[in-house]
Amino acid sequence: MAQPTNFGFGEEEVMLRDSARKFFADKLPTERLHALVGDDPDPHRSLEARWDPALWQQMMELGWAMLAVPERAGGMGLGAVAVVALCEEVGRAAFPAPLLATLNATYILAACGSAAADQAMAEIIGGTAVSFAAINRQGSWEYPDTDVTVADGSLSGQACYVQDAQKVQHFVVKARCGSGTGLYWVAADAVGVTIIPDAIVDLTRDQARVEFSDVAAIELSDDAVAALNQAMPALWTLQAADMVGAAEWQLQTTVEYAKVRKQFDRELGFFQAVKHPLVNVMVAIDQSKSLVYNAACAIDSEPGKAARFAHMANASASDAAAFASSRSVQFHGGIGFTWECYIHLYFKRQLHNQALWGDAAYHRTKLADMVIGPVAA
Repeated sequence: MAQPTNFGFGEEEVMLRDSARKFFADKLPTERLHALVGDDPDPHRSLEARWDPALWQQMMELGWAMLAVPERAGGMGLGAVAVVALCEEVGRAAFPAPLLATLNATYILAACGSAAADQAMAEIIGGTAVSFAAINRQGSWEYPDTDVTVADGSLSGQACYVQDAQKVQHFVVKARCGSGTGLYWVAADAVGVTIIPDAIVDLTRDQARVEFSDVAAIELSDDAVAALNQAMPALWTLQAADMVGAAEWQLQTTVEYAKVRKQFDRELGFFQAVKHPLVNVMVAIDQSKSLVYNAACAIDSEPGKAARFAHMANASASDAAAFASSRSVQFHGGIGFTWECYIHLYFKRQLHNQALWGDAAYHRTKLADMVIGPVAA
């Protein structure tokens, strides 16, 4: 099926985007966000998750967690284009909540296609937050790689770099089962589960190492490779959307500052050394946004091309995130390097985004392998 006009971005998607933007602006504007997650500059501060569970509950009441849940499981079954529109606004607000992690898990569960996975999605509809526990101690999330094993329905081992681990109630865990790899549903408070928080640069998220010691688990799929091959383009695309949204905030905030800050009796924006790079940031963001919505549309209408387009989107968004971050700090001058300036929240979120599912070089390498084949050793 060919892609629809405007990537399928219609009235429903516009309404979702606009309502999300208003929700984030009203409930947690940037100054409140900084007070919530950035109130303590001490590098040795506690590793507790800083967020507002009451706002998460309001998001659940709006039905955002069920957007990508298929109708067969009682969800809304909206296309990836709508979900991307929401994730772009999450990035623009740098909102501290497990929404992105839960949406990621939803796509994996939908790809499992089992009764157990559908039941897990029903729990998401009921307000359960979920995160994907898949990365091994070497930092690899490639489909066969995992440090978790399963025997007699119980998991043992550890998963690293688990996102929003302190905020969720369940994990989708990748584990070795015999000669293959499966996916399992585990309660975060189950006996034998230990969550060990990491110290990370991103103040708007938490991350942890999750250890499993003979933990009872429900099998979702005995073929993780097949499920993740189908689901991962959506995860990469949603991550890219978050980067695009955050970059848009960085650009807008820096432009507004350049209009009011004066040097040599002129606004900063008067100088070509400032305004020309900001135009370049805008162009980079627009390019990335087009690739992100192209990838999302492919997930909905051309799944055979989804992985290729998702690699393109993530590579471009990663570069745009780095460019927008550097220009936003530099053009705020001396204040841009201070803790009191809100710029650092987005700079750090973008750094985390770039590393989470692979940086631009990684995605370009994967894209090259798909287009021209892997380079011989």
